[in-house]
Amino acid sequence: MDRVILHCDMNGFFASVELLDYPHLKDKPMAVCGNPDNRHGIILAKNEIAKAYGVVTAETLWQARKKCPDLQVVPPHHSKYKHYSKLINDIYLRYTDMVEPFSVDESWLDVTGSQKLFGSGKEIADELRQVVKEELGLTLSAGVSFNKIFAKMGSDYKKPDATTVITRDNYKELLWPLDIRAMFFVGKVTADKLLHLGIKTIGELAKADKASLISLLGKQGGVIHDYANGLDMTPVSRFDEREKIKSVGNGTTFRRNLVGEEDIRTGVTALSDTVASRLRKYQMKAFGVKVDIKDPQFKVISRQVQLDNPTNLTEVIASTAMDIIKKHWRMRDPIRLITVTAINLCDENQAQQMSLFADENINTDKEERAERAMDDIRERFGDNAISFGSIIKNDIGVE
Repeated sequence: MDRVILHCDMNGFFASVELLDYPHLKDKPMAVCGNPDNRHGIILAKNEIAKAYGVVTAETLWQARKKCPDLQVVPPHHSKYKHYSKLINDIYLRYTDMVEPFSVDESWLDVTGSQKLFGSGKEIADELRQVVKEELGLTLSAGVSFNKIFAKMGSDYKKPDATTVITRDNYKELLWPLDIRAMFFVGKVTADKLLHLGIKTIGELAKADKASLISLLGKQGGVIHDYANGLDMTPVSRFDEREKIKSVGNGTTFRRNLVGEEDIRTGVTALSDTVASRLRKYQMKAFGVKVDIKDPQFKVISRQVQLDNPTNLTEVIASTAMDIIKKHWRMRDPIRLITVTAINLCDENQAQQMSLFADENINTDKEERAERAMDDIRERFGDNAISFGSIIKNDIGVE
């Protein structure tokens, strides 16, 4: 018997949450902006009215106001979004304990065993939309399918406030005609490669030669071919059994050996950016930073330091990693590989409680808001949508 998987995706989550506190903006074009006082601030979210004017996420405020001069903007409040995310998942947990958050505003639910109590997958999805609307004043779109990938694509299929059921009988009719960019896990770079091969739709991807896709894209080619054909048995994790993360690291062998402080700083900043972003996604902070260095002769050294205050910021992790390297490595010696790892992790809520008694840098909150704004843009438009200036157009192979 097929599983029954739901993917619930909140509609315009940041904007919708803000409208609860700004009800007078409900019938006006409105957006959440990274820095509303700065015309170069980035649009993080918008309501349906602003969307109708052509306002899009990740464009600058001045670009948005060229399309919609009357656009109203409010600043983001990430603690508020986390609060509502918890309330939303608490509602999901009334129907099943198999709830797997994918981001702050998206979760998968396996309701296979819940149907005797609550009805079919569609009935559960419709009831969840109604309950969330009545209790929290927010709307969501839900996908119902026999696997996680199609459930996710179902929640994207029709918005806002809708349920889409994708079955073994109708997935070719609903999904295969869609543009290849609509395929889950197909980013811009992958889409460009597929388009170069003449693969323009999900159906054409499904019918393509799998071996050729693997040759072109590596393992990912086989994965997305399976996904397009409905082949996904990935389980939904139980909410209370999500594995606790002990460390978060990122390492790479560079396109060429790094020599000198400028080279090393570029590599360390890129690696630290990924580590910090993952920490924030996992709602963790680190009390320590570890650096592994490999030279061209494959000799490896590993060093670590403890921090006075836990962090999830790129700047702090990168500067700590650079201090380690300067202390334990001759900067003129070439480096083949660096790995930066955040260690001794704690929940960010625990870290916030500790910070009440710590003498922290006054700009920490501002820096974290800025980096979370970058997270929001990357989540919507891909990892390469925004980056630190020092990383752009480097020749060492990091992004």
